[in-house]
Amino acid sequence: MRILLVEDEPEMAAALADALKHHDMVVDQVGTLADAEEAVALNLYDAILLDRQLPDGDGLTMVPALRAKGAGVPVIVLTARGDLADRIDGLDNGADDYLGKPFAIDELLARLRAVLRRPPNMPAEVLKLGQLSLDLMHREASVNGTRFELPRRELLVLEALLRRMGRTVLRSALEEMVYSMDDEIQSNALDTHVSRLRRKLFEAEAGVEIHAVRGVGYLLKRSA
Repeated sequence: MRILLVEDEPEMAAALADALKHHDMVVDQVGTLADAEEAVALNLYDAILLDRQLPDGDGLTMVPALRAKGAGVPVIVLTARGDLADRIDGLDNGADDYLGKPFAIDELLARLRAVLRRPPNMPAEVLKLGQLSLDLMHREASVNGTRFELPRRELLVLEALLRRMGRTVLRSALEEMVYSMDDEIQSNALDTHVSRLRRKLFEAEAGVEIHAVRGVGYLLKRSA
């Protein structure tokens, strides 16, 4: 899951980004309206967490522009301006939810899950191939019903490949699903994650194989 976090307060932004990454989300963090608009133009996001009081304007002005372009990405507005009139204003301008500061991380995560359950962003709850299953809600992989422990990056690679099982996933697309804009990506980092994941799947007898398509990307399919 790739999230755009638009928050200009450094400590708040860092805390939110860390919490989201802890739940296996890829987070792009920006601090201005202009940077947020640029990020949306360059990347596809599963959801946007949007502060209203930004240095260069009201973050809420971004939402009608998104909707006018047909972008259905869920937007949760995060703001200290939490009175009834402000909440109505935010929802009437196209936001999917409105969360007043301060808030609990668990509540934010619950609201994220709620907006992502709404069409057209409703993912399958469990992805399965061979003996392998991935529970998207609880962020848990299993083989033959036994929990299959993976580090965060490898879990993200697995999710990206499972979502497109049987199809080749371009390296560039895979990197976008696994790394945020601020991550420093070494040239062989993705290959390392894939190699370790491939070995673990084989050792666990998961019944699936990761195949490299030279110069293009990777695909996940059932073992022969």
